[in-house]
Amino acid sequence: TDGRVLDANVDFDLASDFLPEYLQRSDARVNRVVDLPYSVPKEFAGIIHESKVMQTQIARAKRIAVHNLPVLILGETGTGKELFAEAIHEASGRKGKFIPVNCGAVSSELINSELFGHKAGAFTGANKDRKGHFREAEGGTLFLDEIGDLPLDAQVGLLRALQQKQIVPLGQSTPLPVDVRIIAATHRDLQADVIDGTFREDLFHRLAVGILQLPPLRERDGDVQLLAAYLMDLINRDSALAPEWQ
Repeated sequence: TDGRVLDANVDFDLASDFLPEYLQRSDARVNRVVDLPYSVPKEFAGIIHESKVMQTQIARAKRIAVHNLPVLILGETGTGKELFAEAIHEASGRKGKFIPVNCGAVSSELINSELFGHKAGAFTGANKDRKGHFREAEGGTLFLDEIGDLPLDAQVGLLRALQQKQIVPLGQSTPLPVDVRIIAATHRDLQADVIDGTFREDLFHRLAVGILQLPPLRERDGDVQLLAAYLMDLINRDSALAPEWQ
């Protein structure tokens, strides 16, 4: 080991080697009992499903949640990555907020300020201090959606936060300690981005400790009908509560 630490109890190299193997063993146990009565963990009750493939991913997410380690959620757009992230946060027992950030929706000029904050005067237009999403999520979970769109300079700051549990706001030289769990998500092939040089390899390995691969709806047997019935029920309820046209 090189002594790099993700939290007070789990070394990164140990986590990288042990946790995936542990999860694979756990997945094998899930597969052996998949025909037993299934009960949805309460934190995941908002994920509408009945397919075996989603049951497996939810069981895996529940096990990942209790480890205070980064999570990488992979899947096409619309597969429910943020729903899983929020459920993992709820199941983790962390007391701070769940803060979602779409990395692809923030300009590259502002992303460092959005994530790490800034001091007044750090750049043109910075008229007052800004905490940033990391400090807003203190004690909780920061969900970085579309992590593949994060610019390289912001990737450096994120790597520091994961390695050293510190951030440096723009315009400040002294690092600040942070206690934030990172859940990242993307529809991109991050390994291909690493090869292309648009995503840091060291950051990829820091994030890819607990990995979930969410299936598209076309691969979720029985879930289309279930979701359609759920949405129709919502529409009917909304219609019943809406005032009649005069």
